[in-house]
Amino acid sequence: MERGPGERTASALFAGFRALGLFSSDIPHAVRFSALKRRFYVTTCVGKSFHTYDVQKLSLVAVSNSLPQDICCMAADGRLVFAAYGNVFSAFARNKEVVHTFKGHKAEIHLLQPFGDHVISVDTDSVLIIWHIYSEEEYLQLPFDKSVFKISAILHPSTYLNKILLGSEQGSLQLWNVKSNKLLYTFAGWKVGVTALQQAPAVDVVAVGLMSGQVIIHNIKFDETLMKFRQDWGPITSISFRTDGHPVMAAGSPCGHIGLWDLEDKKLINQMRNAHSTAIAGLTFLHREPLLVTNGADNALRIWIFDGPAGEGRLLRFRMGHSAPLTRIRYYGQNGQQILSASQDGTLQSFSTVHEKFNKSLGHGLINKKRVKRKGLQNTMSVRLPPVTEFAAEEARESDWDGIVACHQGKLSCSTWNYQRSTIGAHFLRPAGLKTDSTTATAVDITSCGNFAVIGLSSGAVDVYNMQSGIHRGSFGRDQAHKGSVRGVAVDGLNQLTITAGSEGVLKFWNFKNKVLIHSMSLDSSPKLMLLHRDSGILGLALDDFSISVLDIETRKIVREFSGHQGQINDMTFSPDGRWLISASMDCSIRTWDLPSGCLIDSFLLDSAPLNVTMSPTGDFLATSHVDHLGVYLWSNISLYSVVSLRPLPTDYVPSVVMLPGTCQTQDVELSEETVEPSEEMIEYDSPEQLNEQLVTLSLLPESRWKNLLNLDVIKKKNKPKEPPKVPKSAPFFIPTIPGLVPRYAAPEQNNDPQQSKVVNLGILAQKSDFCLKLEEGLVNNKYEAAVNLLKELGPSGIETELRSLSPDCGGSVGIMKSFLKMIGTMLDRKRDFELAQAYLALFLKLHLKMLPSEPVLLEEMTKLSSQLEENWIHLQLLFNQSLCVLNYIKSALL
Repeated sequence: MERGPGERTASALFAGFRALGLFSSDIPHAVRFSALKRRFYVTTCVGKSFHTYDVQKLSLVAVSNSLPQDICCMAADGRLVFAAYGNVFSAFARNKEVVHTFKGHKAEIHLLQPFGDHVISVDTDSVLIIWHIYSEEEYLQLPFDKSVFKISAILHPSTYLNKILLGSEQGSLQLWNVKSNKLLYTFAGWKVGVTALQQAPAVDVVAVGLMSGQVIIHNIKFDETLMKFRQDWGPITSISFRTDGHPVMAAGSPCGHIGLWDLEDKKLINQMRNAHSTAIAGLTFLHREPLLVTNGADNALRIWIFDGPAGEGRLLRFRMGHSAPLTRIRYYGQNGQQILSASQDGTLQSFSTVHEKFNKSLGHGLINKKRVKRKGLQNTMSVRLPPVTEFAAEEARESDWDGIVACHQGKLSCSTWNYQRSTIGAHFLRPAGLKTDSTTATAVDITSCGNFAVIGLSSGAVDVYNMQSGIHRGSFGRDQAHKGSVRGVAVDGLNQLTITAGSEGVLKFWNFKNKVLIHSMSLDSSPKLMLLHRDSGILGLALDDFSISVLDIETRKIVREFSGHQGQINDMTFSPDGRWLISASMDCSIRTWDLPSGCLIDSFLLDSAPLNVTMSPTGDFLATSHVDHLGVYLWSNISLYSVVSLRPLPTDYVPSVVMLPGTCQTQDVELSEETVEPSEEMIEYDSPEQLNEQLVTLSLLPESRWKNLLNLDVIKKKNKPKEPPKVPKSAPFFIPTIPGLVPRYAAPEQNNDPQQSKVVNLGILAQKSDFCLKLEEGLVNNKYEAAVNLLKELGPSGIETELRSLSPDCGGSVGIMKSFLKMIGTMLDRKRDFELAQAYLALFLKLHLKMLPSEPVLLEEMTKLSSQLEENWIHLQLLFNQSLCVLNYIKSALL
């Protein structure tokens, strides 16, 4: 059944698997203590789901199921995790599945507060609703006039039964009894909006964070301010107190700094500057432990330990991804387990597809690493390199010297990086005589041996550098390789050929060793990027007219041309075997082109344009990065574990939008039902018993059914036992003895009168078998399919018995023997079951050769069969000789 062009629901080749490198968002984390396991757990939001980590090792414990929208607020108690999205929030059990959903708000929820068997939610319209958790019913609804009292913070003061403290953007605070629905007290405030409320270790004392950067330690029982602190970093984002015997309070800020205040001396004792590169979303001191948990919108979760003499905190454990959108991703190595990614935050990181514990950061690029170490600079922003725009990596000599070369935004020099040491390398590769500030490095490649780096510049020059020493080893062309900017460089697998592409629309082939131009060819349009598959020698070129050209570097000719993208092509990748070319474009589509057939075989759309795409060297995953996304998204290759149709897509095919995968790989269970559907469009091919009437066709029976038919007597003789098995006689209950002084057992009596078996030869009285009956029918209607099928079902011994019974001595007749010969002739005419016909005929001749010459009818039939056999064998022998001749030529000739 043919499907319409728009009926396929998703990609036929790729299914969303999971996202890598996502750890935190701008939503404050939640810390929980498991009394059963005696451990602390921290929960962070990641898009539509949340992660739960064990604080002891910061290992990922669970990933929740996805919600319909991004989480906008989160809270937790000892049993459940509450997550809000839009005007709805849900309760999760076991950090995984939704058990309760609460609907009733008309605006977006921005505050949640667990309250025993109840939970309190506040929306942006300042409507407060108290819910009973297990019945999911409203217990109380308190609307506030947001122009007078817009709720910005909520707290349940310790030991205050049924009471909550509300802070407002107008600056005032209110204490409510939610059971009696009464306003108990209104605090005038400090005429500045309240941003954070936190219970102090002392009863009746609350810390109030303000928009002005002040932290007020206030006694709510007597409405007295105990102390005030001020931070000049902007509004207070979160507050926490140490409870391990040190009177210290930590306050977060929007610029990523954390202030530590001594409550006894009432002074600032330490500053944790740049704890996060963005605002501190949440910070929590673990109960009775010197550990501080922080998270921020920079996609980082960090744990700090306070074990220094001055009370300063040092980083103990962390989980960190990129804090800005990615610029480049590539698989590293040949095992398909590491993905190198560069980001606009200036870092180079490696993400493992196996487990998060194998992730590592190669850090920021520094202009002068030795100077930073020597002077001990804390603020390295002034010496950091710009973001990496292009990089190439090769693991061949990674243990000896640097194996990664990176181009930086707006920089002429390229940096080297060492993957094993996880740091920037020792060399900056740049031409010695060039001093113009406008020239930048635009393309880079490393040879497969890891010894040389080839770098293309915006001025058109292409230079070669030694990776071990960083020394310049020559340039292609006299002054420059291209008149325009270099858009791509590539070196083949044997370091024989270098290919460069220029923005002027020219592709050039150079000898790698002596830097001599071998060939130059013009392209239809200016190239955007270039990609070489070294194993097959296939070169992919994405052009500015949104088309793709594929060249063979041996013949230097265009072998395939693809068109169909409606936007700029951002990246391309080859499958490991070189059969597929996968392209990502600004039209939000990812397309898969089949190179042997030259057709588009898969296409799907995404809600965010893909910037990078790379295929695993093992072919199991496709990795993508997208505009304004911080993660690396993995797509599993469906063709590895199920049958996929690779039929070309029609020209009017409209791809459907596919959602990006989440951080939980178990979500693929939902997608598996969709991925089954495209397989229905495949036409199930049933191979016929014979492809063509002129072709000699063999049966599908195993060799044991026909190969040893002529040697059955030898096999039976070998398998015949030397003597018949003796049945042991059962011992009598009382063993007989011979009377006498010495007791002796009586010997068993010998039976010297053996009975001789008399076999009666039934001869003509034997009943005819089904095979004989079918042969008799074949004499009448000349149809022998049923007789052949009966023989196919029999084993070698059964076949011999049937053929032996064809003779008149064993119950058969001359007519049945003639019918059998006609059956063999029919099989030879139809050229089906060819080897069976030969084997059956050979056994027939062996059994009845003495009788055949005495019957003229059988002699006549034998003459016809002989001519048929000779004709067939002459034809087959000719084909065999031709094939053997070609094989011998290929083996011996120097091609």
